[in-house]
Amino acid sequence: MKHLLILGAMLVTACSSSTEIRSSDPESRIYVNGEYLGTGHAIYTDQKVAFSKNEVEIRKDGCEAEYYSFRRSEEADVGAIVGGLLWTVPFLWVTEYKPHHGYDFECVPSSI
Repeated sequence: MKHLLILGAMLVTACSSSTEIRSSDPESRIYVNGEYLGTGHAIYTDQKVAFSKNEVEIRKDGCEAEYYSFRRSEEADVGAIVGGLLWTVPFLWVTEYKPHHGYDFECVPSSI
């Protein structure tokens, strides 16, 4: 029973990955995959499988929006690799996001 609990804990922690997203403009709004996360900086966490792509949009009133992307393929996840050796499903999460993503936001006045 103890081994099943340990394996279960490894699977749960191996599935999620987080990254901090920062904009050079502290007043800009950060959206990931269309969801508002915060102003200036935000933490993004998900349980997507390896190599999943995320779309970042940075907005500020009166400025053109800027678009970026990042993938869940930036770092190896040792916990998922070990879990995958015991049970194949964690191999879907063998990669993680980098801890930080920084984007330079320059306000280009919108034409509207």
